[in-house]
Amino acid sequence: MTDDKFLLFKMHPCAEGLSDELVLEISSACQLLRFDSGEVIQRANEPLDSIYLVIQGRTRQSLIDIQGKIIVDRYQSGGGQIGALAAALGEPSPLQVIAEDPTTLLRLNYQTALELTKQHDVFRQNLTRMVSEVVQSVLMKDRHKKKPRLIVIFHQSPTTRQLTRRLLQRLKELGESPCVFSDQPDWLPMEDIPHFCLLQDGRYVSESEIRQRVSGLPKLKPIFFDIDSATEIAQASNLVESCDEVFWCVTSEHWQESVSRLRAITQRAPNWRQKINIVWLLPGNSCWSPLAPELISLAIRDFKVSFDDPPENRGKQAVNGLERIIHALRGVRIGLALGGGAAKGMAHLGVLKALEENGIVVDMIAGTSAGAMIGILYASGMKPGHSVDCFIKDLTPSWLFRYLPNGGYWYLLSKYRLRQFDPMLRNYLSDSRLEQLAIPVVSVTVDLVRGQPIVREEGDSVSALLESINLPVLSSPINRDGTALVDGGMINNVPANVLVSKGCNFVIAVSVTAQIKQEFASNRPNTPTSKMKIASTLQTIMRTYLVQNVNLNAVGEQPADFAIQPDVTEFDITEFTRADEMAAIGEKATLDKMPELLKLLAQVDDKLFAAN
Repeated sequence: MTDDKFLLFKMHPCAEGLSDELVLEISSACQLLRFDSGEVIQRANEPLDSIYLVIQGRTRQSLIDIQGKIIVDRYQSGGGQIGALAAALGEPSPLQVIAEDPTTLLRLNYQTALELTKQHDVFRQNLTRMVSEVVQSVLMKDRHKKKPRLIVIFHQSPTTRQLTRRLLQRLKELGESPCVFSDQPDWLPMEDIPHFCLLQDGRYVSESEIRQRVSGLPKLKPIFFDIDSATEIAQASNLVESCDEVFWCVTSEHWQESVSRLRAITQRAPNWRQKINIVWLLPGNSCWSPLAPELISLAIRDFKVSFDDPPENRGKQAVNGLERIIHALRGVRIGLALGGGAAKGMAHLGVLKALEENGIVVDMIAGTSAGAMIGILYASGMKPGHSVDCFIKDLTPSWLFRYLPNGGYWYLLSKYRLRQFDPMLRNYLSDSRLEQLAIPVVSVTVDLVRGQPIVREEGDSVSALLESINLPVLSSPINRDGTALVDGGMINNVPANVLVSKGCNFVIAVSVTAQIKQEFASNRPNTPTSKMKIASTLQTIMRTYLVQNVNLNAVGEQPADFAIQPDVTEFDITEFTRADEMAAIGEKATLDKMPELLKLLAQVDDKLFAAN
């Protein structure tokens, strides 16, 4: 037991920089505790006289009011601490702590901890730092995410093994000191990246030996376990329990083989799903993963990754999947909110191009109306430049509409009424579903039955898009499963708040309706009453939509960390044929603000983003 406590404490951040003698002294004063999922660690309104060091697992900490209601929930995973502040008060605490997953803790009496911090400066500094991190996390609403230290990557196929090597190399480039424990006896050495073989005489080394090796590497992090997914369920489960982050790698051809194994693992602790990620290794000619709900239901999210050059007109969305995993390993999640504005939304394409070319990889997209259309097409793998050409080709009015007064409005009305958007969009999206696309993307629509916004993150891509661009009056509400769906811009035109709620800790909001041209039906603020023209009903509807967008921008945009507002006031909301001009404006607006954006991103991660 003493050896266990020594090794477990040595793996914890509180032990960083401590001598083995001091680690032994402190760990000997600790009590080793293990809890199953759902077990209560600390009850609310009972005295808390100890500090709990979380070695592995995950806990839920709830503040309970005098009526027994939960005020706020927070989660703490391996490497954290519980109770340092509450124990200092020396009175019953409103804190309730429950093990979400099988959890291993070291409990240290607060008074004992106080004496140890007085005697040992480094231990005091470590504990103080951890308390400060908790306070900062609360103040920042958990937007500064913790980097995982222990990571396991399971491989269904030898073809996915290269992922581990690429991740290690990329982290090394970013100044980290990773090491890897692999079950590959023929692992090819990597410069300055220590490797340890987990197999001896054809068998896995013992858990205690692994723990000894890990505890002897305090300055090397993150630590990777590179494992065949066919390993014994008990062995795999132990690794899932011990590690902070789990990546389960599959291929499009054989992903079904992983379902039963992953299900057997998660049955031991259903909440392990919260740290399991599926990684799809896709061929270069595809940005979409197979539809695999039974597999995805066993994980919190998935990544699409390709190591092949994409074909013509396809972007690097899947190639950048590797960088999205790096973001996850460094506690970074960048969201991009794209606002509505009909044809003015073509400026979003230039924004996406500028972000790409400056190495800013987006982890998630939320779009409303035109923003949903651009976001979904981009997430599907289309190059921004190719999308520009397609919009011009597909949305150029016939000669009849070009000669009609206000022909652009009548053309748009005909596209809605004749339901021509569906077949047009399926040329590019086919029958894909949002959850299959290369980048996680959500669309915002409004349900007139409940009077509430609806956020789509799964389901048919074209349907999600059509719901979000479904302008009232121009088209009838889309009736589906007890809902009547119309354009999301009616309530939330720039859905940055949606991205924050989905866990993004840096959100870029793009509004193409932040400014409005002060002209309507050729009437301007200085036009005398006698010379003012009467607008058509269609003009009035479209202008009302635009004015509403302008005034609703702040609703969803407020939580954003950075805003880009291309000035497309000179363009009409029906002028899709000028998509190239608006995209150029969006690109320039982004490039003009790029130094400022990179400076802010550098505050999130100065290695990933170098400020100019």
